[in-house]
Amino acid sequence: MELIINGENKTFDDSFSLQEIITDLKIEDKVMAAAVNMEIVKKDDWSNFVPKEADKIELLQFVGGG
Repeated sequence: MELIINGENKTFDDSFSLQEIITDLKIEDKVMAAAVNMEIVKKDDWSNFVPKEADKIELLQFVGGG
């Protein structure tokens, strides 16, 4: 399936959960929050949430600074 992740088109297996996508991208230790089509998906639900074709996913990281 084609997804738009942080503005970039990416292709994944149709059955991939949000957690599997994050793991496949090798960013699981960096992602603090996720939104699909502008709706927040709770971290507890990532392993059960399977996106649909053309979903827009934003994977957010918190960056410290001053």
